[in-house]
Amino acid sequence: MPLPNSVNTKKTDKVSLKGANKEVGDKKTVIVIIGPTAVGKTDAAMGLQDHLGGQLKAQIISADSAMIYKGMDIGTAKPSAGELAAYPHKLVSILDAKEIYSAADFVRDADACVADAFAERKVPIIVGGTMLYVKCFLDGIAKLPYADEAVRSQLVSELEARGGQALHDELAAIDPTAAANIHPNNHQRLVRGLEVVRLTGKPLSSQWVDRAGGSAKVRLGANIILVGILPTQRGVLHQRIEGRFDQMLEGGFVEEVQVLRQRGDLHEDLPSVRAVGYRQCWQFLAGNIDAQTMRNKAVVATRQLAKRQMTWMRQWPELDNCITDQPKRATAMIVGRFTSLGLT
Repeated sequence: MPLPNSVNTKKTDKVSLKGANKEVGDKKTVIVIIGPTAVGKTDAAMGLQDHLGGQLKAQIISADSAMIYKGMDIGTAKPSAGELAAYPHKLVSILDAKEIYSAADFVRDADACVADAFAERKVPIIVGGTMLYVKCFLDGIAKLPYADEAVRSQLVSELEARGGQALHDELAAIDPTAAANIHPNNHQRLVRGLEVVRLTGKPLSSQWVDRAGGSAKVRLGANIILVGILPTQRGVLHQRIEGRFDQMLEGGFVEEVQVLRQRGDLHEDLPSVRAVGYRQCWQFLAGNIDAQTMRNKAVVATRQLAKRQMTWMRQWPELDNCITDQPKRATAMIVGRFTSLGLT
């Protein structure tokens, strides 16, 4: 079906890059490329890096909550080793699969990566589909403490021993407002909520009103260029999602998940294992569903993820969408638009 009118689709096969009022060579410009899964964001970022002069002139920064994990390569569509050598990505393969990573952690790390790129006179290109990460980066986030490894490790151990409901009950007793907005099965947010309480001694909800340095434009003193990639027809994207997952299966995805299961210290409630595709494959390897059901469930879950991502994209009026069903065309359109604006 055609995309909803509420998504900014004013011009098919065009992107105007609102806000591009400075040269991309200006050290204070940050480019952000977003879009639903399987739409071709990574290819576009790599093509843009080439256009800007290669890895000496541009730095790609991933905004993907699954690519952060080591050993999760096939199912996350992580760039290959060769691609990462030619197009180095920051915030890829930085954590063990047992670790938990919050939006606040991402903002801290992305800000640091952008600052490093500016210092090296490179153009930061943030690319990914974890829309909460992107929103928090662009708009700012509540002024909360960063992750504390010892406290978080203790909470994860308690989660494994006591279960999510017990931790949720603890949070509800301390901070009913925050608990009302966090489901007991959302272990990532639950652990983060209790972590903040234990680190500060204050309810999480009382701290939501503060902002840490404001928007990315204010925090970084940078011009932000926000570009989206959307398909013309959802059906085309659905076909790409299905075909890509089949390629993952042929490429050893089940074997990749089996290696994770054999570690013995991972479980279905961890954010890494809850990632789309990994959860369904985990259930298959546990004997809970058959291979065909696993494949079908993973494809449906990925389509649902893409729908949620496109819903997120409607909230950014400054977003200019590149609308095409061909990933290579999306890359060419973005690069071509930069060229036409003289942003070299």
